[in-house]
Amino acid sequence: MDTRTFRVPKVPEVFVLFWVVKLLTTGIGEAGSDYLAKVNLLLAAAVGVFGFWLAIRAQLRATRYEPVRYWVAVLMVAIFGTMCADGPHLVLGTPYWFDSAVCALALGALFVWWQRSEGTLSVHSITTARRERFYWTAVLLTFGLGTALGDTAAFNAHLGYSKATLFFGVVILVPLVLWRLGVLNAVAAFWGSYVLTRPLGASIADWLGKPSAKGGLGVGDGIVFAVGLVVFAILVGYLARTHQEIEVPFRSGNLDLAPDSGPLSP
Repeated sequence: MDTRTFRVPKVPEVFVLFWVVKLLTTGIGEAGSDYLAKVNLLLAAAVGVFGFWLAIRAQLRATRYEPVRYWVAVLMVAIFGTMCADGPHLVLGTPYWFDSAVCALALGALFVWWQRSEGTLSVHSITTARRERFYWTAVLLTFGLGTALGDTAAFNAHLGYSKATLFFGVVILVPLVLWRLGVLNAVAAFWGSYVLTRPLGASIADWLGKPSAKGGLGVGDGIVFAVGLVVFAILVGYLARTHQEIEVPFRSGNLDLAPDSGPLSP
């Protein structure tokens, strides 16, 4: 395992715009995966697999956080993760609730391994290559779990896209409320919310893009995908220009001047 240590955390600070962009990537991933699959399955596979590989490779090889590189990696994980999560149901015929349980067990096992290995699951502590690999594996599994949960709510629970959007829109606030009340620690609240952004974003994208016969508004997956990419580019461009996502101690015009630092929180 690579033992490199980074001078600054390789993930952005968690604040409002972080959640906005993260939610946006989940919707783009859902609409993009569905649209590309309709155009050409080979094209969809190529974009999903090679795009994911190239983006993650670039992120892992880098020595510091950079907004465009980081968020493109998240976006490609969203597209690739959607394809992987839909695969078992489409190919093997497994029910969505079963896929949710498998993904939840896999994510739980990873968290146990990560905690025992590094002593923390905090995203503020991603200052080594080993921790970064744990982080991106967890991100990929959260997309799989979130996709399965969204499909479980929409189809197994018969909520449809609009009601699923309302349901997850409420549920995603639960970790925040529990954290504010002191019932849940910040790390658990973060990962709980992170998982729930996936079914919420996917439900919104499906509600907008799918035809009215399937419970959507009929805008079209391709249009939702294209508009989402434009908004994504604008927001990420803003972050790259302003450095608003960089941990406060490292915010400056020249990140090379940032002081050496270990984990910022336990």
